[in-house]
Formats: sequence, C-alpha cells, structure tokens
Amino acid sequence: MSIAAPGKVAYINARIIDPATGFDGPGELLTIGEEIADVGRKLFEGKPPKDVQIIDCDGQCLAPGLVDMRVQLREPGEEHKESLKSGCEAAVAGGVTTMVGLPNTNPIIDDEATVEYVARRARKQALTKVYVYGAATKGLLGKELAEMGLLAEAGALGFTDATKAIADAQVLRRALAYAATFNFLIIQHPEEPSLANGVMNTGEISTRMGLSGIPREAEIIMLERDLRLVAMTGARYHAAHISTAESVEIIARAKARGLNVTCDTAPFYFALNEMAVGDYRTFAKLSPPLRTEDDRQAIVEGLRSGIIDCIASDHAPHDQDSKRLPFAQAAFGGSGLETLLAVSIGLHHSADMKLIDVLRRLTVEPAALLGLDAGRLAKGKKADLVMFNPDRGWKVVADDFRSKSKNSPFDGQPVQGKVLRTVIDGRCVFSATSGAVS
Repeated sequence: MSIAAPGKVAYINARIIDPATGFDGPGELLTIGEEIADVGRKLFEGKPPKDVQIIDCDGQCLAPGLVDMRVQLREPGEEHKESLKSGCEAAVAGGVTTMVGLPNTNPIIDDEATVEYVARRARKQALTKVYVYGAATKGLLGKELAEMGLLAEAGALGFTDATKAIADAQVLRRALAYAATFNFLIIQHPEEPSLANGVMNTGEISTRMGLSGIPREAEIIMLERDLRLVAMTGARYHAAHISTAESVEIIARAKARGLNVTCDTAPFYFALNEMAVGDYRTFAKLSPPLRTEDDRQAIVEGLRSGIIDCIASDHAPHDQDSKRLPFAQAAFGGSGLETLLAVSIGLHHSADMKLIDVLRRLTVEPAALLGLDAGRLAKGKKADLVMFNPDRGWKVVADDFRSKSKNSPFDGQPVQGKVLRTVIDGRCVFSATSGAVS
C-alpha cells in the first residue's frame, strides 16, 4: 500500500481542545509532515502561509485522536468477525487514532511472534496505530505465567487474560509480583468465574425474563481480593470495564491508600442499564452485564470525580451467527469503536461532565497509563487528530458500520457528536464529507 507523505497543513478557525494542558478555545494548528509544528490562539494572525493546505474548521472541535485501550480485533484467527483492516476502518471513522488489542486471538498472543505479526499487519493498513497486550498466562488458561519479559520486549503494553479473570489467587499473586519487578501493568477482567454463570444482571428483571443472572458481587468480590494482592506486591493493577457502584467505592478506597490502581469503564455502563435487554435483545448481552440504574449513575459519578481514569470502547465484534440466537446462547459483547466518541459526549450533553474532561478520559489519560506518546496537542508530537462537531445529531444504524460486526446495543438510538475528520501522522485517513477511509 503506497501512502503519499503529508506536507504542510494549517487548521484554522478551530475550537482547539487539549485535555493535557486544559486549553479549550479558539485557535489554529500547523502540521508539517507527521508532526505538529505549532499550535496557538493566533498562529497565523489571519494570514496562513501560501505553501500550505488550508483546512477551515469553521468553529468545529479539533482535539487529539482518541486512544482506545480495550479492543478485541479477532485477527489472527477470526477474521470473519473482524479483521485488522475492518477494525482500523471502524476506528478512524470513530476518531480513534490509537488502539490496543486484547490477546484473545487465535493463536493467542502469548509469544513474541504473534505480537510482531499483529504489529506488521497493522502497519500495512496504514490507518489506526495498533498495539497489543500480551497474555498474562499461557493460553489464557490461568495456570502458568506467560513469558512477560519477552512479550514486553516484543512490544506488549501490558498483560491480561482478556475476557477471563485470573481466578487463581496464587497465580495472580505471582503475576503481580513479577510485574512489580519490571513495572509492568496487569489488567484484570474482574469477575469471579464461579459466580458468573448467568447471562444478564441478577435482579427483578432477570427473574421476570426467566434468565439466569450474574450478581454484582461477582465483580465486587474479585476486586476486593485483587486489591489485597496488589497491596502485598506493590504492582500496577488496572481493573477493566467496571460496572457497579461498589466497584467505584473500592477503587476510590484503594487510591486513597496509595495503591497503584487504575480502572476504566465503557460507554455501555454509563449510557445504558439492564432495561436495554428489553425483549431479549442479544445486542445488549455484554460482559460484564448491564447493571441497575443506580449502578449506571454511580459509574457516571466515578467518571466525573476522576476515580474512573479512562473510557474504552470495549469493542467486541461478533458475526450474525453468534448474536442472532436465543439470549442464553448468544455471545457476550458489543461493537463500540464507531460510537465511542458520540456516546461519551453524551456525558457533556447531560451536564455530567465538561467536554474537555470527557476527552481527557479518551485521550491523554489512557496514553499516559500505557506509556504512549499520544493524546496531546503540542509542538513536536505526532499529528494524530480528530475534528468533530459535538452538537451534530445522528442515528446509530449498525448496518452502516464499517466494522464487520453490527452487534451494537446502541443500534437505532439518536446520539450527538459527529466525527468529521481523522488525521494520523499528518495524513487525513477519514473524512465525513466524502465518507472515505484512505
């Protein structure tokens, strides 16, 4: 794939939003090649250089490209659900310029060769920058530690058993102790497996629908246990997609004690509750399951207060054969890349958070957590940008997704916040005007 080198591009009449510096106001930005050459309120004094391409933002927002720290890419092994190509196309359409894939591919990412394969395939697409996590245990079986040191040398950003919890306390203790020695990050799917045999949240609705439930305690108990082990080892620990009010409280207490603990949540858990399951809607069958309205409100408050550090799409693509089944048999997971920004901006429209704070959870916070040089608008940084209209409404139509996966729990819902342009290394890779991904 031949990609033309970017030249000089001037973005004028923009609303510059840089969560890293707290700046939100009118400004201009210049890129030269792959980097940001300068950014400021009155960079050109109304007279951009003649030898540059001019992009008139017409007052729209210009921000760092989104950094999505939790994505299932399915390649290698299940390209019929999502390939790196389709995943990257979906990502740039959603304003995501950097994403990190889980290791639950086939083969599993528990050796250097698979890490290098994904990196090589992603570079070939020349779209979203793709990184991966390595498996914490061999084969994601939760028994024997994977070769974390070798995986880190190959480029793995952290270690996780993906959608499985490391259930054995001794195995997790060893993983944390080893990770602490090298400052590696352990990411946990906090759900006690022995309590997670159901298909939706335990409660009145699951009883009325005749569906087996997954109690909130599955997440709560696992978090409380894990944080005891974190205190023992001093390791860096990240709880993925937390979904309950008590989880927010547990993380808050751990941070107050000085433990090196972070967490994220997904738009599903602050925009929806268990009522979305409705008439056995399998698109709303997620892991962890959608919780009560009280839990949803607590997740919103956790984001507002900063206890929840990041927002991730938790993109889990499936084919129709996996989702169009009776609820009990359908696969867990929802497509999230193309709705990540719009649904997250809903926190701004509901007056729960400032727009710049929403973007902070989507850009500089996950980048800093993972040690990535991304998520900032500053001179010398890579020109990874998203231009969007925060007020423009549109209807989610999953059949129109660029992702191969159409299993969105937001299908049919109106949202506000439209990606207009996505730029990676100075190149425009998505334009809403043309609808093109290039």
